[in-house]
Amino acid sequence: MKVAIVSTDGKVINQHFGKASRFFIFEIDDCGKIQFLEVRETMPLCGSADEGHADDVLIRTISLISDCEALLCSRIGSRPREELRKKGIKPVEAPYFIDEALKSISEAE
Repeated sequence: MKVAIVSTDGKVINQHFGKASRFFIFEIDDCGKIQFLEVRETMPLCGSADEGHADDVLIRTISLISDCEALLCSRIGSRPREELRKKGIKPVEAPYFIDEALKSISEAE
């Protein structure tokens, strides 16, 4: 299972989905082992008027993490939440340390 995380520092889930400029991608294997894979850069949704229509930016952002099953962020609006769900990505508000949140997910699986 791949998980996308919105963070400014790679330690704490401390950013709103709409302000994300990067996603930290982790993988949790069937045994619960957590592995960091990569950082994916993106244009934040908020303030993206210069980058095209807001809907287009939202679609591009979601496609960037389309191989993930979950997204962890500190906050998320209702529209992005719904669009993520349509693509099979579970949005979770989890304003915690990344390692704690991932451990909680791995134990739940």
